Amino acid sequence: MEVPPPLVLKRSLYVPNKTLMGPGPSNCSQRVLSSLSNPVLGHLHPECLQIMDEIKEGIKYIFQTLNDATMCISGSGHAGMEAALCNLIEDGDIVLLASTGIWGHRAAEMAKRYGGDVRYVEGRFGRSLSIDEIEFAMEGHKPQILFVAQGDSSTGILQSNLKEIGELCRKHNCLFVVDTVASLGGTEFCMDEWLIDVAYTGSQKVLGAPPGITPISFSKRAIKHVVERKTKVKVYYFDVLLIGQYWSCFGSPRIYHHTISSTLLYGLREALAQFCAQGLREVIHRHQQCSYRLQQGIKELGLEMFVPNSRDRLPTVNTVKVPVGIDWRKVADYTMRKYNLEISGGLGPTVEHVFRIGLMGENATVERVDLVLNVLHEAIQSTKLNNINEKSKI
Repeated sequence: MEVPPPLVLKRSLYVPNKTLMGPGPSNCSQRVLSSLSNPVLGHLHPECLQIMDEIKEGIKYIFQTLNDATMCISGSGHAGMEAALCNLIEDGDIVLLASTGIWGHRAAEMAKRYGGDVRYVEGRFGRSLSIDEIEFAMEGHKPQILFVAQGDSSTGILQSNLKEIGELCRKHNCLFVVDTVASLGGTEFCMDEWLIDVAYTGSQKVLGAPPGITPISFSKRAIKHVVERKTKVKVYYFDVLLIGQYWSCFGSPRIYHHTISSTLLYGLREALAQFCAQGLREVIHRHQQCSYRLQQGIKELGLEMFVPNSRDRLPTVNTVKVPVGIDWRKVADYTMRKYNLEISGGLGPTVEHVFRIGLMGENATVERVDLVLNVLHEAIQSTKLNNINEKSKI
């Protein structure tokens, strides 16, 4: 053997403690972190299956659904998007993407690979889509599937009219897919009441679990559509009928589908338990109050929110305009270097234009809001001073 063991792996592992105030992941609670040190279980051990059953009930609560086909996908939030689209789309199906940022376009890239005929309805820059805009697009394109991100983390836009969109989808016999990765837990979401056919979220956002395991739920209407497909689901790994059997969703004996991470199950189970103990209404209220406090503080600092209409603002990922003449990277580097505090820049259409400040889970507290406001102000002032000093040297 000519390849020697790498020297870097002879060093002890070091992981710094950072305050994650970006668009995700968020910091995990000590209860969640402690759960990850439990012994690894086999993916078909009865104790592991019991934990999966408990997680399933927790997911139904946070989605506000009674759907039998409620489970987790082993993968990040992107895996939820893939699973939603690859199960529903067959070649030639018209898929309408309601876009208020990057995620409608990301879903479109996936939909094309599954044979979807992709169409768009685009929101104006910094604004959500009105029900009239969506209805006009549906009448013109006549889609089989409509995709909407309830909260787009690239722009900080909240699509708050999902109930009306759900009714519209039933009227047009269209399946309704909603991405709640960045929104669930920070704003109201009622899957059954709003007639949503597929919803998924991110474990690492408001829930405060590690990334890598994605809660997802399919309505009976969506499952009927999958069962009646003319062709097989194109990705075996994301086939909801197979994953659903592993999660005991359909009343049939469990099957082996893949080796799930038992440690990720522990973390998600404990995160859901904490969430349930606090109560859904209380968690949502806390996130909204923290976002309001942040927005008021931003105004007091002489800064401006990117989304002009307060009703369109996502409480969990708050977008703040970068002041003229300020390099956002220097601000973000300062907050990380001096305070180990993460503030992110824009993504997709907001690159170079905004700071993205996450208020999720453990980080949605008055203390964390005040911390990020103080540090942001200090970082901007320091950057301005450095700019003046650099100009004086020229």
